[in-house]
Amino acid sequence: MTRLDFSPPRGLRSPHAQTVLGSSPMRRRLGFARLCAQTSETTAHVIDAGEGVRLLGIHDLPASGPPRGLALLLHGWEGSAESSYMRLTAAELLARGWATFRLNFRDHGDTHHLNEAIFHSNRIDEVVRAATEVARRFPARRFVAAGYSLGGNFTLRLALRAPAAGLRLDAVAAVCPVLDPARTMDAMDRGGGLYRRYFERKWRASLVKKRALFPHLLHLDDRALRMRLGPLTQWLVERHTEFGTLANYFDGYTIAGDRLAALGVEAHILTAADDPVIPVDDFHRLRLPDHAHLEITGLGGHCGFLRDWRLSGLAEQWVAERLTAHG
Repeated sequence: MTRLDFSPPRGLRSPHAQTVLGSSPMRRRLGFARLCAQTSETTAHVIDAGEGVRLLGIHDLPASGPPRGLALLLHGWEGSAESSYMRLTAAELLARGWATFRLNFRDHGDTHHLNEAIFHSNRIDEVVRAATEVARRFPARRFVAAGYSLGGNFTLRLALRAPAAGLRLDAVAAVCPVLDPARTMDAMDRGGGLYRRYFERKWRASLVKKRALFPHLLHLDDRALRMRLGPLTQWLVERHTEFGTLANYFDGYTIAGDRLAALGVEAHILTAADDPVIPVDDFHRLRLPDHAHLEITGLGGHCGFLRDWRLSGLAEQWVAERLTAHG
């Protein structure tokens, strides 16, 4: 584990300021402007993720010429390929001559119509198949992946599964990845439940959209939608997944403890000690191989890491630097 120096100005030292401003409209506008300045071509593609699953992603080519490699980017829960951190990370990679593919998870980024069954966090197999298809469709000298929050969790699980899937993955980077989902849910309830309410609002809107498209499949009434995050998650797990219990569901995608010990891919993990959503103690208890590197800042909140009042971020630069160090 390495302590990474990060010293934002005084007004940006609160983890809540970092977290909230990190996904603010100002950051989205900044991401759009920087992405437009660095890309020569942006195209949307529906990816065959196997077993009838279709996922939508966005392919960006650098303005500087033929790409040096391809980076797959994965967003967080209820984010999308157009989230500010996805655009800003893509812009940093494009500036270094790399192409990017920003993948939407099922039911994210207005893709609810593409698949009947709902998204849940154990749908790793379709992401592995999508990554394999992206690598096949856009061949590159080097193929890497990065993700934020839940997307960081998916990225690290993708790295664990890549060898068995026949996917050549050269390196991965994860920013504030969810390690133990049960502890993350508990953390979101603290401090007045600010983050719990944020995700409840976004998830309910997503489920309402899904219900309107597939009313015969998602038997979700308004009474269930009024449940808090924990009970609603349990309700859906019991009725729309094969896991049976919430504990089994969480265990299916936890990467805490020694779950990452088998990583066979170069991996970089960044988190903040003051992250209000992912307890830093979980990172100290990770058992990682020698080629996996954990870096922790004292400040930064959850996926914030804002350097200044222009809202430039450390995280997107960190991802680009770590992933392109060897190519």
